[in-house]
Amino acid sequence: MEYVIGALLMLLFALIVFLAFGPFFTVQQQSAALVQRFGKFMRVASPGLNIKLPIIETVAGRINLRVQQLDVRVETKTEDNVFVLVVVSVQYAVLPDKVYDAFYKLADPHTQMSAFIFDVVRARVPRQKLDDVFEKKDEIADAVKNELSHVMYDFGYGIVKALVTDIEPDHKVKDAMNEINAAQRLRIAATEKGEADRILKVKAAEAEAQSKALQGKGIADQRRAIVEGLRESVDEFQKSVPGTSAQDVMNLVLMTQYFDTLKEIGATSRSNTILIPHTPGNMTELSNQMRDAMISADLVTHEARDRSHGAVASRRDGLDLNGGNG
Repeated sequence: MEYVIGALLMLLFALIVFLAFGPFFTVQQQSAALVQRFGKFMRVASPGLNIKLPIIETVAGRINLRVQQLDVRVETKTEDNVFVLVVVSVQYAVLPDKVYDAFYKLADPHTQMSAFIFDVVRARVPRQKLDDVFEKKDEIADAVKNELSHVMYDFGYGIVKALVTDIEPDHKVKDAMNEINAAQRLRIAATEKGEADRILKVKAAEAEAQSKALQGKGIADQRRAIVEGLRESVDEFQKSVPGTSAQDVMNLVLMTQYFDTLKEIGATSRSNTILIPHTPGNMTELSNQMRDAMISADLVTHEARDRSHGAVASRRDGLDLNGGNG
């Protein structure tokens, strides 16, 4: 009886050991497990249900095969001595055929990749000015990817993408850059405003010049029409009223225009016209003065014409006498 109980206890203990260190284990999707036998690597277990020898074999570790991201903040300075903080994001993944290298060759992949990122960024940024760093950030990212891809491949890691996600200069430098940009934009705005004002003034001057030209042409046409109308009126008046002279007709026209002017001035309350005395006696005197002025002008014109004809006749006589003497 005691022998049977001891056997059952031994069987129960063996079952517990078997369950604790059983041959079955599972591996999750997009991951891999490394199996060792007495501390020596034996194989890589793929996702799903796997079998190992109890006690003899153990699962040394599991490794993630999905794409992961590492963000590294690198502080350095540019060629123009401006300190900047460059943030580099590296996306990487363990190569499925190099799980052994990724697990056994590299103890801390994040530290290793961060060191190479620091080296690349601090080798390139100090050779560029601050503006060039912003413009050529893709070149920095490509350099980081090429360097890491070459080095990390031997350790079982593949670099999917490297990105420069942020470039942050010192806040004083940033404020100065914003002020410079604002000043440039204000200068451009002032230049454009001045150009717009110049164009408006030029167009206004051109419009005024055209207006003056048209106004002058209109006045000239108006005076020409008035003269033509007066000529026709004088001719018609002389035909209708026999014995009247042109001077009588002009006096009548002047009188009519004078009263028309008085009518227009009286029609408005805002007038800056200076009126001469317009009593009947003064009207007669005004008419006489205008008539005398026209007569004097006509006499001067006739005298000048007579002197011109006399001078021509004297030269002709002189030429005849000289010809006769010859």
